[in-house]
Amino acid sequence: MWKLAIGFVVFAAVSLLVIFKAGDSIDMGGEKHGAEAVTVPAESK
Repeated sequence: MWKLAIGFVVFAAVSLLVIFKAGDSIDMGGEKHGAEAVTVPAESK
């Protein structure tokens, strides 16, 4: 039982570390449909 608790704490710590390191660049919105899904292709030289 204690291994499960330790595993949860480690997983939570790693998750928080990743979220704080990425800052605002993480998009948790899932799949995009419609106007927000349109991407502009890179300009070729």
